[in-house]
Amino acid sequence: MTKQEKIIKADPWQQLKSFTRARIAIGRVGISLPTSEVLDFGLAHAMARDAVHLALDVEALEADIQQQQFTTIRAKSMAPDRASYLLRPDWGRRLHEQSLMQLQNISQAQPIDFLIVVGDGLSSLAVSRHVAPLLAEIRNFLPNDWHTGPVVIVSQARVAIGDEIGQALNAKMVAMLIGERPGLSSPDSLGIYLTYNPKLGLSDADRNCISNVRPEGLQYATAAKKLIWLAKEAMRIKVTGVALKDESEVQEIA
Repeated sequence: MTKQEKIIKADPWQQLKSFTRARIAIGRVGISLPTSEVLDFGLAHAMARDAVHLALDVEALEADIQQQQFTTIRAKSMAPDRASYLLRPDWGRRLHEQSLMQLQNISQAQPIDFLIVVGDGLSSLAVSRHVAPLLAEIRNFLPNDWHTGPVVIVSQARVAIGDEIGQALNAKMVAMLIGERPGLSSPDSLGIYLTYNPKLGLSDADRNCISNVRPEGLQYATAAKKLIWLAKEAMRIKVTGVALKDESEVQEIA
């Protein structure tokens, strides 16, 4: 068969690339990757590294949150800087003593039903891009009789720090909005962790997670709807985590 007689078939995976940001159908040149894919990989890796090390602009985030008609409080973890935060995950799970005392001294006229905590996590880029529009959607689904209290913005934060914050403010449950570990196709993915009766000593089995919140992943309105559905169920059965299954879509279809 001559070169002209060969039939060149398009890669059947190419059409699937429109449904995912994953690195599929990248092709090859001999036994190597195409140059364009090598360069794209290098760019994605650099963006993921930058997202981990980029400091959160707390003032800008606070202004964006306040525009959504939420009051705010700042706090920080035991990690004094980004390098310490990355080397000592346990420091990111506990509040700095000064922040803990500040939160404990805040008097609430009524108990907090639904406390929102925002932490930079491993991607401050995700927080700066997605928290404000997500809060706007959350407000649309919040029951009118729930007291939310202030939004706590915490720097150098891990997920579990929300438990200590919720305990300090005597909240019935905490929704932790935090930047997730960047991937090679998603440096700005936001995660939500819902915990009922937050307190020190809980594990990930005690919370529900909604991940990949961003326009290219789970849409803001969909994530907010799931969160409030889970929160309402948590209020009803007094628990979150493995005992609370997300059946929001199943019940809606039924």
